[in-house]
Amino acid sequence: MSAAPACGGTVVAAFGRQSLVRSDDGELLQAKARNRRTQPVCGDRVLLSSASGGHAVFEALDPRRNVFARSSQHRTKVLAANVTQVVVLVACEPSFSEELMCRFLVAAENARLPALLVLNKVDLTVRRDQALKALEPFRGLGYPLVELVGKRDAQPLLPYLHRHRSLLAGQSGMGKSSLIKTLVPQAEVRIGEISHFLDSGRQSTTAARLYVVDEASEIVDTPGVSEFGLAGFDVRDIAAGFREFAALAGSCRFQDCRHLTEPGCAVQQAADSGSIHPRRLQLYRRIVEQELTLRAER
Repeated sequence: MSAAPACGGTVVAAFGRQSLVRSDDGELLQAKARNRRTQPVCGDRVLLSSASGGHAVFEALDPRRNVFARSSQHRTKVLAANVTQVVVLVACEPSFSEELMCRFLVAAENARLPALLVLNKVDLTVRRDQALKALEPFRGLGYPLVELVGKRDAQPLLPYLHRHRSLLAGQSGMGKSSLIKTLVPQAEVRIGEISHFLDSGRQSTTAARLYVVDEASEIVDTPGVSEFGLAGFDVRDIAAGFREFAALAGSCRFQDCRHLTEPGCAVQQAADSGSIHPRRLQLYRRIVEQELTLRAER
C-alpha cells in the first residue's frame, strides 16, 4: 500500500526497523525506520512520509507518555508505549507465578499505570478455589479482580477496558490468545495481516500487537513470558511496586531500610502482625535478592 505524504498514525506492531502502522484514516501501512536510532514500538504515535518501493518512512516519533518494558542485564525490551493501564492475566490452570505477577505490577506502578487482575478459565471449578487462594495476597490492595472464561465470554472485562489502551500481560498458557479472539473477533485476520506486512512469519508472534476493541478502547497483546526482568529498577523502585509498603517505609528505624534483614523494619513488623500479607513481603525479598544477585554477577 502507498502512504500519503506526511500522514500521522499509530504503530500496530513492530519488529526491528519494520513496523505496521494504522494511519489516522484507518489504512494499514508498512513503514521502515531511516536508521537504527529510530526504534518505534507498539503504541507509538508517528509521522510518516511516502517513499519508493511502497514503504512509508518514519519522519518523527511523538514523545512517549510512558513505556512498559522488561529488562535484563544487557538489554531493555520496550513492549509498548502510551498505554493507559495494565491488565495482568492469570488462570485457574495451569498454575500461575505470583512472583511474575508482582514483577508485572512493579513495572506498572513505576510507570504510574493503574492495573487490574483477571482470573481466566473460572469454569474449571475445582481449580478456581485454589487460584483464588493464591490471589489472596493481592486482595485489598486496590487492584480490581475480574473473573471470566475468556474463550467464551469477555463481557465481564469490557467495562474495565472502556476508554483505555490496555496492555495485556501474562505468562505463557494463561489463555491470552483465546481472550484476544473473544475481545476482537477479527484478531486472526489481523495477525495474518501483521505477519504478511512484516514478512516475518513466526517472528511476528513475538511482537506486541495493538487491536481496536471498540471505538473508544484498544488493547495491546504482548507475548506470553516465563520471566520478566527488572534490571532497570533499583531496590527503591521495586519497593515502590509494592504499594502497601509506602505508608510504612517512613516508620522503619533506618531511613535507607530496604526491608530485607534490617532491624526495626516497619514492613517486617506489619507482616508479623498481619496488617500486610506476609507472602507479599516474601515475594518482594525474593525479587530483590534475585536482581541483586544478577547485578553482582555482571
